Amino acid sequence: MARQRRSFSTEFKMEAASLVVDQGYSLTEASRAVDVGETALRRWVNQLRAERDGVTPASKALTPEQQKIQELEARINRLEREKAILKKATALLMSDELDRTR
Repeated sequence: MARQRRSFSTEFKMEAASLVVDQGYSLTEASRAVDVGETALRRWVNQLRAERDGVTPASKALTPEQQKIQELEARINRLEREKAILKKATALLMSDELDRTR
């Protein structure tokens, strides 16, 4: 029987990674304590350290500050796309208006 893939909340990942980063557990001890694989925990630890150094991750952020940065970057991208659409629409309407006046 195939083992079903588990998913973990960002809070759980952060707490598990902080066992290693903040509380001095080894990867092996922490992975046994929270019942996750060492590879996954190592990824979370590396991500937490990177986020604390100010690096915005490509995946979902663990720290609240990086989560807010990701939300704001997504909003900026959406607004820039909307702005580009409005620019194109304005240019199209202006060209139609110029054609009518000729």
